[in-house]
Amino acid sequence: MSDLIDDPAPGQNAHEYTVSEISGAVKRVIEGEFGRVRVRGEVGRVFKARSGHLYFDIKDDRSVLASVTWKGQVAALGTLPEEGMEVVATGQLTTFGSQSKYQLTVDDLRPAGVGALMAMLEKRKKALAAEGLFDESRKQALPFLPEVIGVVTSPSGAVIRDILHRLRERFPRRVLVWPVAVQGKDCAPQVARAIRGFNALSPGGALPRPDLIIVARGGGSIEDLWGFNEEVVARAAAESEIPLISAVGHETDTTLIDFVSDKRAPTPTAAAELAVPVRADLLAWVTGQGARLTAAPTRDLAQKGQRLRDVARALPRLDSLLAPARQRLDLAGARLPAALTRATQDARGRLTEAAAVMRPRTLRARIEGEGTRMNSLAARLPPGLSRALAVQRDRLDQRSGRLSPQPIGRAVDSGRRDLDRLAQRLHRAFNDKTETARGRLDALERLRQTLGYEATLQRGYAVVLSGDDVITTAKAAAQATSLTIRFGDGDFPIGGAAPATRRRKPKPPKAPPEQGELL
Repeated sequence: MSDLIDDPAPGQNAHEYTVSEISGAVKRVIEGEFGRVRVRGEVGRVFKARSGHLYFDIKDDRSVLASVTWKGQVAALGTLPEEGMEVVATGQLTTFGSQSKYQLTVDDLRPAGVGALMAMLEKRKKALAAEGLFDESRKQALPFLPEVIGVVTSPSGAVIRDILHRLRERFPRRVLVWPVAVQGKDCAPQVARAIRGFNALSPGGALPRPDLIIVARGGGSIEDLWGFNEEVVARAAAESEIPLISAVGHETDTTLIDFVSDKRAPTPTAAAELAVPVRADLLAWVTGQGARLTAAPTRDLAQKGQRLRDVARALPRLDSLLAPARQRLDLAGARLPAALTRATQDARGRLTEAAAVMRPRTLRARIEGEGTRMNSLAARLPPGLSRALAVQRDRLDQRSGRLSPQPIGRAVDSGRRDLDRLAQRLHRAFNDKTETARGRLDALERLRQTLGYEATLQRGYAVVLSGDDVITTAKAAAQATSLTIRFGDGDFPIGGAAPATRRRKPKPPKAPPEQGELL
């Protein structure tokens, strides 16, 4: 039994390796056996560390190969890995001893054929369309005639020459060229920077800000145009505040920038045609508009003149319109002298009647009649007052017989106050009536003086009288027994008698004295 324990078991004399030795040996074997390899598969999980290293898996239906691209190699990749994309990865197969696994250090990554590229392109299109970057509502209208045009393209290709030549033919404009790589790994970041750089320029600065941007490239395969399918380019075009025309490839080529741009041109030459109008056409249009502007007022005036003449023919002639008015004017002119004569005669008759009414004898008779009536009223007033006082006393006596002394005294006092008020009212009424009559008499006197002939006599006229009658006709003068001519300063009898002294105007009767206090 002891012999069995002391003897070493078979294989126990083999060399003992450390873990690091085994890891290093495996690393040397794998790297020496495979070296640099190309692997085709589908991209699985993708993870970008904070350090900048990119970790992802390449898998098929049975196995998974861990892959890594170091920070310095990420920018050199032709295509960044996306989950589900079929790719061909090129790199160094190595091990990672810390986790006892092997991995592929990828320094080149390309889609596995056109089908994979198209599938990835379709996936990006759906994602960007879901964000609304392809909506027509967000696209801007192109300026009619931009002052400055920015072109993003290669400075050495035929594209820029075609654009400049077409612009020179149609309408020369200032062009700013931002040189970029139009294919390869540098294409997408440079194009995106160019679009954002044009938008960052300040209007009116030393370097003018373009009014329009053209992103152009000639035709090529889908791999050559892939830089314009990158998401960074599509987003830069969608964010552009300057209207943008995409002219990438030929008419049948379609890239993501075509969907987000404001206008797609089938070729770079067509982009130049969309950017500016034809100068000759504009000059012809302006000339035509000027001719129309000149001809329009003349034509309008001619049409309005013809319309006015047509309307004038439908109107009656001026003579026919004025004939009735002229006839009425002639009739009125013919009737006017006779009407004036009749009006003068009527006025003279009314003046004569008024003068007859205002003769001194008639006026004196009226004044005497008014004075007589006033005297009659004044004579009737005291008896009437006496009778009214007697009636009031009788009523007081009758009441005094039925009342006690004190109420009787109060009644007598009340009656006396009432009688005083009545007497005062009667006195005021009499005075008012007298003043009214005197005012009317004064007004009549003023009217008589206004309408009388005495004022006319002062202006050099004379009146022929026969007694107190006014002689107005030769027949009446022949029948009169005696005539007297009255001038403004006196009467002159016909026959050589001395001028008679003009009778004085009778003085109006004095107003009766005011009624005194009755009580």
